[in-house]
Amino acid sequence: MNAPHMRRPMAAMLLLTAAVQMWAAGDGMSGINQATSMISGYFDPGTKLIYAIGAMVGLIGGVKVYGKFSSGDPDTSKTAASWFGACIFLIVAATILRSFFL
Repeated sequence: MNAPHMRRPMAAMLLLTAAVQMWAAGDGMSGINQATSMISGYFDPGTKLIYAIGAMVGLIGGVKVYGKFSSGDPDTSKTAASWFGACIFLIVAATILRSFFL
């Protein structure tokens, strides 16, 4: 048991803690808004980078598929499908991420 003279300081301490938390939450919201604007500024260059990586993967895949096709390798279609799928995945992933976050 709490004595009656101990309840007032505890209540004051709880009110002070609540006030500090509300003050800190206001600063947290401005920080979150600032971080959101900074991150959304990186999406255009990031999307272009993913498209460039997709183009490089497509070129490398085209060369590999051409090499397999020229040598008469029987699993050329499987290799072409996997490289083409990787390129499509990169393009779709960049587009979905951009539309999801912006």
